[in-house]
Parts: sequence; C-alpha cells; structure tokens
Amino acid sequence: MALGICTSRLAAAADPSTVPTANSAEWIHVSSTERPPIQNYPHAGVVGQPRRVVASQNHAPQGRQGPWGAFSYGNGESAGFGPVGRYGVAPWAEDWSFLRDKKRRDDLFDPLKFIALNDAKTIWLSFSGETRLRNWYEETPFLGKKGGSNSGRFGVRNLYGADLHLGEHVRLFGQLINADAGGWKGFGYNTTYRKRLDLQQAFIEFKGKLAGAQTGFMFGRQQFLDAPSYVLYNRETPNVPLSWNGGRIYAIWPNIRVDAFDFVQTKTDATLMFHDTEDYNTRLYGGDITALVPQFSIGGETVHSFLDIFYYGYRYGGSLSVVPLVSGALKGTSSRGNVGFRWYGTAASFEYSFGGLYQDGTFQKSGSAKKSDVQAYSVNTIVGYRHTPSPLHPFIGVQADLYSGGANGADGPVRTYMAPFNPQTNYLDTTTYIQPSNLVSLSPVLSVTPWKGFASIQFKVPFMWRENADGAIWNSSGPYTFSKTYHGGYIGVVPQASLKLQLNRHLTWQIYGARFMASNGLHTAGGKSGSYAQSNVVFRF
Repeated sequence: MALGICTSRLAAAADPSTVPTANSAEWIHVSSTERPPIQNYPHAGVVGQPRRVVASQNHAPQGRQGPWGAFSYGNGESAGFGPVGRYGVAPWAEDWSFLRDKKRRDDLFDPLKFIALNDAKTIWLSFSGETRLRNWYEETPFLGKKGGSNSGRFGVRNLYGADLHLGEHVRLFGQLINADAGGWKGFGYNTTYRKRLDLQQAFIEFKGKLAGAQTGFMFGRQQFLDAPSYVLYNRETPNVPLSWNGGRIYAIWPNIRVDAFDFVQTKTDATLMFHDTEDYNTRLYGGDITALVPQFSIGGETVHSFLDIFYYGYRYGGSLSVVPLVSGALKGTSSRGNVGFRWYGTAASFEYSFGGLYQDGTFQKSGSAKKSDVQAYSVNTIVGYRHTPSPLHPFIGVQADLYSGGANGADGPVRTYMAPFNPQTNYLDTTTYIQPSNLVSLSPVLSVTPWKGFASIQFKVPFMWRENADGAIWNSSGPYTFSKTYHGGYIGVVPQASLKLQLNRHLTWQIYGARFMASNGLHTAGGKSGSYAQSNVVFRF
C-alpha cells in the first residue's frame, strides 16, 4: 500500500505502483491495506503510536472516526475526543453508523453496535463494553513509603454503555461502572478501586452543521480527553476513570476546530449504589483551538502537523494542593490557570511533539484569607525516527520533560508545577512513583511492532532529577517525606518495558515491567529501589 501525505488529506492505494496524484506530497510504502490490529486499543499521543495509520484506514469499515475531516488523521486525537480505534478508551466517540448496511458486518458483536429502532434506521442504539483485569506487583511501593514490601494487588472493573441516536441531531449516552480490588499486603483500596454499580457517564448531545462546522453541545456527566495526555487524561491506574459534570461545546471546520467547556468533577466516595454526586470544589474549565498547519518540508520530507493552543483552569484541594515545608506541609486550595501550546506532526521518517505550558493563579491556606501567587511551568518534547516500510515498524527517539519546582517553604510564590488530573500513566513513569512536579526527565525511547502489528514492544529509560534541588520529590498522592534530608538533584533511573499483544479484535494483553533505581543520595535519605510489574487483560466490544 502507498501512503500520501498532504495538507488536508492522505491518499492510499493498494498497488504500490500507483502514481501519486497532484495533491499527494509524498508516498510511503507499507505492507498492508488493513488497519493495524494493535491500533484497536490506542493510547493517547500521536507520536510513538505502534504503527502509522493511513487516512483510508480511518474510514468504515476499518476506522471509527466521525466526520472530522483532517482531524481524523492517525488515531483521531486531534479532533478533541481522545484516541479512537476499532474499540478504544472513548466508546462514545466511535462512529458505528456504517453498520446500517448489514453487508458490512463482519464480527460477532456487530449486531450490538447498530440496532435500528425504526424502519428508516435513523433512530438506532449501540452498545459498548469493557472488562479489565489488572494485577501488579511492587517490591518496595512508592520508594518504600507506602504499603508493605512485596505487595501484590488485583483489580477488576466493568464499563458497559449504551448510545441512543435520535436522528442526526440528538443522542443520549450512558455508561455504568462497577469495580473491586484485593490482593496481599495491599493498600490504597479507596472508592476509585472499589465501586458499587453507578453512573460513570450520562450525557445528551445536540449536534449539526452550523456556519460550515460540525458543531455539538454535550451536557451531563462525561469523559473529557481534549488535552495533551501529559497534562490531563483518564485516571488509568485505579479502576474508576475520571468523569466530569457540566457542558461542552465544539465546532470542527475543515482546517480548524474550537472547544469550550466548564465542568465539576464527579465525587466518587459513595459506598452505596448510584450515589455518586458532584464535587463543586474541584473544577475544570477552559478552551482549546487546534489548527491544521500548512504543509512545509524538512530535509525534503513534507510534514503533516497540528497546532494546539489552550487554556485550562483548575480548582482543587487535597494532597496535590499542599505547599511542602521543611517539616510538614501547608494544606489549602489551589486555583490555577494553564496557558499553553502543543505542536505535533509526522513526516515520512520522523515524528515530533513540542509543548509548553505556564501556570499562574493562587494558593489559599486552609482557614486563612491569605493567598500566595502561583508561578510554574512545564516543557514536554519527544522526537524520533520511524522506518515505516520495515516489517518491524521501528521507532527510536528521545523524550525530554521539564516541570518547575520550588523550595520547601511558606514564603514567596508557589513555583511547583502541578498536574492534579491524572496525566497518562505511561507517558512519564510506569510505576507512578514520581509525579510530574519539580522534575527533569530525559529518556531514550525504542519501540518495534513485529508480527504484522499484533504485538508492540516499547523500551524507555528515564533519568530523573529535581528541577529545584531544594524542593520536594512528589508522588501521585503528594510530596515524599524521608527519614533524613535528601541532598542533591539526581533522583534515579527507571528502565522500563511494555509488551502489548492484540490477541483478537476484542482481547488485549499488556505487560509492564520496571526497576526503580534510586540514587545514592535518595537511598541515604531513606528511599528504596524496587521492581514493579503489571499485567492487564482487557476485553472490549
């Protein structure tokens, strides 16, 4: 198959000898016209995907992207609804309307994906489901600061949904969740791990063409993935994903799209069925503009890229809002504004993503009217080479991330960058022992996808330092405290690998392994090195 990349679309043909059209800027030969099976379970991040996806593979009956034009590129993440595959992390964003034609059905579960409720087939119902079995082993959890040594945990969750389309302009989506967890020497089994049956999502969407754009308004409890996955994502490690309550409006033109939203987080601490409510103290609001960048060339290769410009407002409390002191911590509430950009793209032999973000706002100590200013930032980059024609589809690159930090103390501005809404777990560190705060991380990245795309193997070795050598080291629950003072900037290195097997369209098995190798200074302070392993078996339809 030949792949052509141009400013507004990709062209594909099964015959490698096909002559490119005048609109095709370049052609890449790949080995199959089928959608790569490993893409059935896509993760966020267009750079470093297991395999390239051609535009024609994003259309029925292979892809599930909606009418998003140029924003259907790759896994469709640039459209703002998260990564979309055959069965992905956002079933509400998948378009199954092509199954109106029964001749296109080729799967046992296809009858559940399009159920006509009237003769014209304009009112229809689609069911979706996921069951995930996850178990993980930790030799010294969180540098030896949580749980017990040689801890093993197990989690199971079920997410089952229904998508009711009432013609072209109205639809209702609902999703149920229940979950449980157990293990030996386990810890942290709160209501994000153990959940009695409740509503994970329940929203109504009105959509149609307005001013030449595909426009929609979504209101209710919903998933939100319209952000770089290293900024906020879906709460992958616990059983209960993040969900939000409020409204979102979007408009998608051929080469530009806009999105605005205002949410409060779902409060999941109820122990009874259907008792989740809204947490009005935790807010997420803002907007995003994504534009298709006009084509240009680097080294004779045409680049297909997108530019995001965004503003996200946060209000949150809890352990990630504290200000660490030399002894103890100040508790309070953070209100942060995040202004940033991300420019990402692909060419015939390379891929890249460059992002930057500035945080301002205030921190208010509990029980006090006094406020401290917030002045923080992050820089996130990855760039690499991909040999698309190879049967192994190798990608080799470098990932570099910088998150500002501040000295421990109550005086002056708060300079530590915070990501309170669960960035993608495996973007930075599989173990989750290190939070993206007061951190410099540099890692080589290598991946191969052999066996015609049914397996993907990735290796990373992030070296980590404190950005501010007088500031705290953070984990996903707050700042670490050690028995002795930790001196020096170097934290350690975390060699890690993942193997993903797409056993069939519906069943994946992913295995992670990592070794957290703490620095000598961290060992002296009381931190511990340790091994980490995780296994996930996921069934989706």
